[in-house]
Amino acid sequence: MPLKLFDLHKPVIAALHLPDFALNRHLSVAWYEDYAVANARVFAEAGIPWIKLQDQTKTAGLAAPDTLTLMASLGRLIRSEVPELGLGIIVEAHDPNAALCVAHASGADFIRLKVFVGGAMTAQGPRDGLSAEVVAMRAALRRADIAILADIHDRTAMPLSSESQPFAANWAVKSGADGLVITGASFTDTLSRINAVRDSGTRNPILIGGGVTENNVHEAMAAADGVIVSSALMRRDAAAEDVIQWDGDLCKRFMDAVGVAA
Repeated sequence: MPLKLFDLHKPVIAALHLPDFALNRHLSVAWYEDYAVANARVFAEAGIPWIKLQDQTKTAGLAAPDTLTLMASLGRLIRSEVPELGLGIIVEAHDPNAALCVAHASGADFIRLKVFVGGAMTAQGPRDGLSAEVVAMRAALRRADIAILADIHDRTAMPLSSESQPFAANWAVKSGADGLVITGASFTDTLSRINAVRDSGTRNPILIGGGVTENNVHEAMAAADGVIVSSALMRRDAAAEDVIQWDGDLCKRFMDAVGVAA
């Protein structure tokens, strides 16, 4: 099973959000390269072991060709320039093969999918689960080493059916998810949701997808098998056009807190 993400320690994954490609066509490919590598180095120098390269180009349909090509090239560049980092991919478009094919091309270790089973109403409209297509494509590519992280009732969308979160979590495991991402409306709600999923018998790794800070990471690591963090580590004084958006000192303090938790 492709779980090297969880082999040694509970992973800390920093989400490296990219400016929306469609809304920032004035930015050159060279600018995006500088942005991706510079911020990846901030995370690496702070001791964060994993990053998730996150596309934010909203679309009601499949991922655009330029999104796919730019994501793959940036992922490959990070692999080359900051090789000590593990790499994941998430694509904003509800596309069954986009994130997986970008991960395949860039040599990434995992992908995150927001709607893996069931259905959800999002800001871009209704979306159905992607599990069947993604698992089949992973098999076709012979890339069982790319782990699939599946959100269960992602907080940015509303479930279209009435199944409980524990039921959906078990659905996702049976459908091929290697790890689950659970994020509630608050940190307390997140912990409650994780407990409910665990009580239902789910044994696959669970990550917290948001709301983790240096002040609660000890509790987060005790409850979950890893965390995804981004906003808590961002520069408070950064302008929109600044290349470096994440704060190295905040990242180091966060990892110090993770060390205490461990």
